Amino acid sequence: MIIQVAPGRAEPVNAWERRPHMTITPQAFLPFIDEALYGMVGIAEVLGDERVNLRPDLPGTNSPYAILTHCVGMATYWLGSVLCGRPSRRDRDSEFRAQGTVVEIRQAVKVLQAQIREDITHVQGDQPLSHPVDLHGDTQYHTQGDVLLHCYTELAQHHGQMELTRDILLAR
Repeated sequence: MIIQVAPGRAEPVNAWERRPHMTITPQAFLPFIDEALYGMVGIAEVLGDERVNLRPDLPGTNSPYAILTHCVGMATYWLGSVLCGRPSRRDRDSEFRAQGTVVEIRQAVKVLQAQIREDITHVQGDQPLSHPVDLHGDTQYHTQGDVLLHCYTELAQHHGQMELTRDILLAR
């Protein structure tokens, strides 16, 4: 249990007792996660094999294939390793160099979605993880629901990034 002092307060705040409990079931997250993943696969399909590996002519950009590969790696890590305790073989840097076909990335997403459906049956959103994790510079004992929210936030953010990337690539 983490005791912390809230900004502007003199006395410690017990993070577990003061935080609102998660009121959405983990299964209720599936449509939101699926929407982001389906949206990104749809973008890959619109771009086709001839454009899915292209990067916009802007510094620091990634191809749609690399972005979606990163999302598969991110979700596999956070949901499979952090939440469910499976060993991680993730090579985050290689996700951004990944190249392939629309069929390959669609299959990777399909495998991920099947694994998420299995993993989510074990999640109890208001329960703490068994170990501290770093969510955006905040290392502490987060809840399982925090990890679900983090994963969804990342998927939604990268879906938007892929929408912009698609628009730039189609405008060429």
